[in-house]
Amino acid sequence: MNHPAPPASVRRPFPAELLSALKSLFGERVSIAEAVRANHGRDESPFDPQLPDAVVFARNTEDVQAVVRLCAQYDVPVIPYGNGSSLEGHLLAVQGGVSIDLSEMNRVLSINAEDLTVTVEPGISRKQLNEALRDTGLFFPIDPGADASIGGMTATRASGTNAVRYGTMRENVLGLCAVLADGRVIRTGTRARKSSAGYDLTRLFVGSEGTLGVITEITLRLYPQPEAVSAAICAFPSMESAVRAVIETIQIGVPIARVEFVDALAIRAINRHSNLTLREAPTLFFEFHGTAAGVQEQAELVQEMAAQNAGEGFEWATRPEDRSRLWNARHNAYFAMLQLKPGCRAVTTDVCVPISRLAECVVETEKDLKASSLPCPIVGHVGDGNFHVAMLIDPQRPEEFAEAERLNHRIVQRALRMAGTCTGEHGVGLHKIDFLVEEAGPVAIDTMRAIKHALDPRNLMNPGKIFSWAA
Repeated sequence: MNHPAPPASVRRPFPAELLSALKSLFGERVSIAEAVRANHGRDESPFDPQLPDAVVFARNTEDVQAVVRLCAQYDVPVIPYGNGSSLEGHLLAVQGGVSIDLSEMNRVLSINAEDLTVTVEPGISRKQLNEALRDTGLFFPIDPGADASIGGMTATRASGTNAVRYGTMRENVLGLCAVLADGRVIRTGTRARKSSAGYDLTRLFVGSEGTLGVITEITLRLYPQPEAVSAAICAFPSMESAVRAVIETIQIGVPIARVEFVDALAIRAINRHSNLTLREAPTLFFEFHGTAAGVQEQAELVQEMAAQNAGEGFEWATRPEDRSRLWNARHNAYFAMLQLKPGCRAVTTDVCVPISRLAECVVETEKDLKASSLPCPIVGHVGDGNFHVAMLIDPQRPEEFAEAERLNHRIVQRALRMAGTCTGEHGVGLHKIDFLVEEAGPVAIDTMRAIKHALDPRNLMNPGKIFSWAA
């Protein structure tokens, strides 16, 4: 593969004494096998793999503490690992070190149905969590598409298809437990719905991408399962008309649960991948939650908005199996899009803008993509102003990677110009470090860096991510 390496960074020595100490504590749960290390040193970012020196499979907070303390003793980096679905290079061991695999920490620790909260370990996936909640009448709504781990979702401040109604991880994490760089354990937040006590340390860790500590427990907000659910799909003559329909729907206050945008190229890919026969045109996927009467009222209002914006073929999906078919197709869009160019790799980007600027941003982006030689399908959580572009490149052609990066730069610059953000939900990782500087400004970056230096003075926690260590 001819992709560039991640931003230059010097790998730190990995002492034999550290490996011996880890093996004495964890036995076969420590691996230096190349296949295991390779699995933990790659993600869905455009960068080549960067392997850790060792992988430890943790089972509880005490295991994480032990690993972190040993790594601190030998000045070796620590990289938390969940399900490996990162898109911006969060998992790459650019300075070497130990990858702590948290997948075995996948228990539900407590369900407090009366308070609508649950406390879980970080390795549990969102699907596993909702399966455990199935008989309680409650559910956890944050749905980034991939079956990501709750720890990874917390670390990257994930959101997804339901964010327009239920918010993001920022709004739905009430408290957490994390192991700091020196091995101490910090607990933040409570199960109470609000607090005015001190700094909001919970939200400091939500979105910290493993750079401040290793999250080992998370307390989440839950929601009652809706009495009625209905889904619909509608095609439009243009991207602009589809987005306008969404903007008008949001602005009149329809409490829609999900509204997803998929462009014509992405629909073509979905049809092939999921054996569907959707019209190959810009399309909106809707979902409505509430009482039976409320869902019907919401859907009728949205159908009217769609018709006013030239929407055609508004189709209902009220049966669970029909809804599942539509949303499974939407969730598999990323893998479907990869099949548009066999052997390709996707350079993905996401931005988020104020809803009032969304149509303008999408239309200008469409012009850029049509002028490019690369196939670049667009999908988006347009109910909250967020959309994604997958630029499909031949990994053996560096000029295609350069073209993807040029497009990425234009898309992000446009979003920043429109008072938006360089990333709505993918996080910064390695790939968007420079964009964060443009978005936040030097004073904000200096403030973030000061927090990092205070909590992790030797830069051991997932180094090289979000911003540079030195000014």
